[in-house]
Amino acid sequence: MARAKTARKTAQKSKAKTKARTKTKTSSPSRMKDDAFLQAYRDMLLIRRFEERAGQMYGMGLIGGFCHLYIGQEAVVVGLQSALQEGDQVITGYRDHGHMLACGATPNEVMAELTGRQDGCSRGKGGSMHMFAIDKGFYGGHGIVGAQVPLGTGLAFANRYRKQKNVCLAYFGDGAANQGQVYESFNMAELWDLPVIYVIENNRYAMGTSLKRASAQTDLSKRGLSFDIPGEQVDGMDIEAVREAGLRTVAWCREGKGPYILEMMTYRYRGHSMSDPAKYRERGEVDEVRQTRDPIDHAGRLLIERKLADEARLKEIDKEVRAVVADAAAFAQDNPEPDAAELYTDIYL
Repeated sequence: MARAKTARKTAQKSKAKTKARTKTKTSSPSRMKDDAFLQAYRDMLLIRRFEERAGQMYGMGLIGGFCHLYIGQEAVVVGLQSALQEGDQVITGYRDHGHMLACGATPNEVMAELTGRQDGCSRGKGGSMHMFAIDKGFYGGHGIVGAQVPLGTGLAFANRYRKQKNVCLAYFGDGAANQGQVYESFNMAELWDLPVIYVIENNRYAMGTSLKRASAQTDLSKRGLSFDIPGEQVDGMDIEAVREAGLRTVAWCREGKGPYILEMMTYRYRGHSMSDPAKYRERGEVDEVRQTRDPIDHAGRLLIERKLADEARLKEIDKEVRAVVADAAAFAQDNPEPDAAELYTDIYL
């Protein structure tokens, strides 16, 4: 009897996963509600303007260490964050400023962390790559390539162990997709039906090498097939397409169907880090993407077409966002550095 019940459950699970893999994705994603769409536009623009100012401050020597900007990829984190609920978790790599802002951290505390000040989200000790905000469901930027994937899998395991309905989003890039611990995590997640969505932010160049030169299988959504994990490619430059995929896969995980892979087809406009001149790209490539696929411009055009805003309103939003970022930059420079005693806190012996 028990064996028959297990066999039926396995067959149902296999049927659901086969259906997910063969599901035809709609070419036109569902429209976001008007207010939500306008807020998403503002959130993307905030990340864009914040990152631009962070780049300027890094060039002025006000930000030390490494600095990886998220410019061009804003629709991914904003769209997916809109699909989550209280108690869900987010974990990512070192390109994490946008994720922190999308999770609800204020520009002041994120910028103060970049400049190593006492009111930074990690009290100035994390810097650009190692921010945390557990109260906002953000479990860090992580500097080791791919390290966040097993950690995110562990967060999902905790959710299942505690019989919670929460979902973990584990973000990583196309470069990290070739790391060994990623596949160990896939195996474990599928074996135990863990509620984790592996979000591959495919910006095409990893640290500086084209995906076509670094990966035998360039369709990264298929990386989980040998583990029976369904996956799909999503237009990561379209906020509505991202949100729709997020809602669908978050529901999949909450229903106990196990992990899912979302390959977000996106693009970073700047180099891998501030020290990268990005000479490995063809001349004019970035300008072409900006002109034809920019996620913020795309959303702005839709807002105008749907009569939710006009050019004047979009300019007003931009002005408001720029003022918020300017205030954050001033706050980060005026805020005191941490007391020396802070060196002895948050230490585990």
